[in-house]
Amino acid sequence: QVQLVESGGGLVQPGGSLILSCAASGSIFSINAMGWHRQAPGKERELVAAIISGGSTNYADSVKGRFTISRNNTKNTMYLQMNSLKPEDTAVYYCNADGRLRFGVMSRGPTFNSWGQGTQVTVSS
Repeated sequence: QVQLVESGGGLVQPGGSLILSCAASGSIFSINAMGWHRQAPGKERELVAAIISGGSTNYADSVKGRFTISRNNTKNTMYLQMNSLKPEDTAVYYCNADGRLRFGVMSRGPTFNSWGQGTQVTVSS
């Protein structure tokens, strides 16, 4: 009922930059928190950055000062600006969002928690 689509991944050299985007669509009444998670081969999925509707943000220590998360509440879209990329940033990056579904024309429905399919980010020379 809520679809998340990531884009913007790819291959970049160490020290380079990428911007990831996540677009949410479907029967959305409101989105509370959105976040980026990543999973490297052989490792558990980890939270990279999160942002709530009011704009407060949270970052993993490993990306503080290098990554910036932002969102456009009108477009239900989230971004991750990644600078000074390192080989250890290589992973599949997943978008996550939670909020309320839209019921009927514009009534608040039940909660949702959705994940995107992921986008590959590879940092290598």
